[in-house]
Amino acid sequence: MIPRRTSDTCPCGGLPTGAVLGDCCLPLLEGTRAADTAEALMRSRFTACALGNADYLFRTWHPRTRPADTQLDAEVEWTSLDILDTVDGGAGDKTGIVEFAAHYRVGGETGTMRERSSFAVRAGRWFYVDGEHESAD
Repeated sequence: MIPRRTSDTCPCGGLPTGAVLGDCCLPLLEGTRAADTAEALMRSRFTACALGNADYLFRTWHPRTRPADTQLDAEVEWTSLDILDTVDGGAGDKTGIVEFAAHYRVGGETGTMRERSSFAVRAGRWFYVDGEHESAD
């Protein structure tokens, strides 16, 4: 896993904006707090990618749709996240949609991956179900 200080701004940009890693996504990645919204889970999954935490991706992927291998490409550096749209996914909802643009760098080249992700609550916790994505380089 890529080390970061808990006092650094969270890789997801922070929720609220500018929140530090230790107050934002780190408690979710460590399992001391569960995501309370689909957006919070999406942000924590981006942070897991940025920090190289494939285990968290596996644990937060719905068992019905999760692949056997969630290993990350070590060549990809995830640099920032923009939330473009959310539909439902709040307290009391059973499903939600989060559309986002995830920015990355590979070998000096930059790119953007856009996805409209579906989330569902299972056993009282949010899980990523699937997504439709396109490369927006």
